[in-house]
Amino acid sequence: MSIVLVIAAVLLGIAAIGSAFGKLSRNPKVVESMHSVGVTDPQMRGLAVLEILGALGLLLGIWLPWLGVLAAACLTLYFLGALIAHLRAKQGLKETAAPIALALLALITTVLELKR
Repeated sequence: MSIVLVIAAVLLGIAAIGSAFGKLSRNPKVVESMHSVGVTDPQMRGLAVLEILGALGLLLGIWLPWLGVLAAACLTLYFLGALIAHLRAKQGLKETAAPIALALLALITTVLELKR
């Protein structure tokens, strides 16, 4: 496992956990952002669980490479979905910057996982 992959996976995992924490702790800014794209409270909890599972998959992917690939690919799809939701709500760069950055990081992690 390359050091670049480890760094990318750790950053992505931390970002996913942080995002999940914002949803589960009902951070007012996060709740407002989620509601602005049509996400309900029960959906928010489900999305947070998916992020946590993705982060755990990245961690376990150190020992189970197939799981690392799967987790990184699923997080790529997750953050692309978030980006699409923000774009459909016609939100600007301020609201779409985080999903863009996280989708790119997840995509890079997926490519690195596949090349290992």
